[in-house]
Amino acid sequence: MALRNPISDLEREVLNVIWNRGKATAADVQKILAADRPLKDSTIRTVLTRLEEKGYVKHEVDGRTFVYSCLEPPGSIAAHGVKQIVDRFCHGSFETLLAGMVDAQLVDPDELQQIADRLSRERRNRQTPNQERKKRK
Repeated sequence: MALRNPISDLEREVLNVIWNRGKATAADVQKILAADRPLKDSTIRTVLTRLEEKGYVKHEVDGRTFVYSCLEPPGSIAAHGVKQIVDRFCHGSFETLLAGMVDAQLVDPDELQQIADRLSRERRNRQTPNQERKKRK
């Protein structure tokens, strides 16, 4: 998973608009954010350009209007962010991160066991019949 530049709070808000709509123009984003964050058109366009440069969105041209769409779902982008945190603070160790979350009482050990069980089931379900035969031998 390639690391990318992190996103700002405003960039996240813009991404949320696009995720919720599927596709959006700068005018769409400006209109939706106006209630909480009245921003100039040029600011919205700058944010969209930065998001495109960072690899989070792409655009198509409809007439003279850029229409933006996200390249990844929110969960995938969150995973990239977590990977950056793990690399910076835990020397790349997810085990260190999870142990720290248990120690800080952010995650219950039983929840971690449920996650481990789920991952184990999913891994078994993804195995091809050929892999299962090799495993039995």
